Amino acid sequence: MGACLAISSLASCASCLCGSAPCLLSSCCPSTYNSTMTRLAFSFLLLLGTMVSVIMILPGMEEHLKKIPGFCVGGTTIPFSENKVNCDIIVGYKSVYRMCFAMACFFFLFAVIMIRVRSSKDPRAAIQNGFWFFKFLVLVGITVGAFFIPDGTFNSVWYYFGMVGSFIFIVIQLILLVDFAHSWNQSWLEKAEDGNPKCWYTALLFFTIIHYALAIAGVVLLYVFYTLPDDCTEHKVFISLNLIFCIIVSIVSILPKVQEAQPTSGLLQASLISLYTMYVTWSAITNNANRKCNPSLLSLVSGTTPVPPLGPVPSQPTTTTQWWDAQGIVGLLIFLFCTLYASIRSSNNTQVNRLMQTEEGRGLTIAEEAEPGEDGVRRAVDNEEDGVTYSYCFFHLCLCLASVYIMMTLTNWYQPDSNYEAMQTSMPAVWVKICSSWLGLLIYLWTLVAPLIFPDRDFS
Repeated sequence: MGACLAISSLASCASCLCGSAPCLLSSCCPSTYNSTMTRLAFSFLLLLGTMVSVIMILPGMEEHLKKIPGFCVGGTTIPFSENKVNCDIIVGYKSVYRMCFAMACFFFLFAVIMIRVRSSKDPRAAIQNGFWFFKFLVLVGITVGAFFIPDGTFNSVWYYFGMVGSFIFIVIQLILLVDFAHSWNQSWLEKAEDGNPKCWYTALLFFTIIHYALAIAGVVLLYVFYTLPDDCTEHKVFISLNLIFCIIVSIVSILPKVQEAQPTSGLLQASLISLYTMYVTWSAITNNANRKCNPSLLSLVSGTTPVPPLGPVPSQPTTTTQWWDAQGIVGLLIFLFCTLYASIRSSNNTQVNRLMQTEEGRGLTIAEEAEPGEDGVRRAVDNEEDGVTYSYCFFHLCLCLASVYIMMTLTNWYQPDSNYEAMQTSMPAVWVKICSSWLGLLIYLWTLVAPLIFPDRDFS
């Protein structure tokens, strides 16, 4: 709890940097657009909630809190009673569900408020780009209220909301990775044309080979450790199908007609998408309830048999839930990258910009240097007077989906019972991830073939 309060205090101090629109920058910060700073600030609030959720789910946190004299009280579903705290609720999976519920509500509220904001001249744009201290207070207030939600139907209902939201966010992550791969490839090709082409082409080839090597290694390891000769049919089908799909999109990306329509498309993008698809496949099959087909990573490394969990769930084997499982850690790292990239991205890919509701090539490059004000503090350049560079509403919806994705990641996509006394694996979680990988591959394939299907449209 002390760590949580410390993080909250840090956020409060950080929020003082941005008091009104446009966002104020200290003299040590480089000049930038207010649209970029706003997205970074909202992403910081999301990351703050993520850090608090991680702290609450750390092993042994409840026991440490109970060592504080007079701090904890039990026997009630209300987290705060008679100046004491119910430590059974403010830590563990209950806290993650409620913290992420609060963040999702916070961003959904802003998504509703920011519907159809067209430029910074709209009065609502001032709310989007400023008043950060009050936004922080609103988030804290919603979070406190979320902890008063009683157990019961909330647990199961919010779990299914998390399943659907996470499915959509996984697809959004893949769109961002497609955009990143396109931008990466285009940037290095331009540098190769400007000078020293051998060096840049070698670098492109190197990373392409690395991505494919990791993807192929992943396929081999999945077949070795997550399939059996006479069992695990679902795993064999999922791994084989995604391998075939990755080969297909790789071949399509280098077809002469595709190269003619999109000269910057190539194997670098396909290799990165293939690697991400293999990660999603691995993440999906680790949620299979069949323990013979889903050994824990710890047992694979140590060669030991998993220890049976406490409080078994009837008719179905379970596993001890730990948020630091390898697939959860990788998921968090990819989430952090995509969140940061979504905050600072400036894409030239028209199709991706349409999917992500952003404008082409706006957001990173400063066209003019910000002049210091009378107080000596530089203000961010307002680049949205003629039109917003990104959809405020869609951006908040993405953060809302990211909140539920974090919830599912930290709880390993395990389905809770009504009292969180046991967490069990769930086949719906497997299908959600697998279907999202298929949809993501379909979206990437669309970015390749769309210029051929609609030659009259501008897909530059």
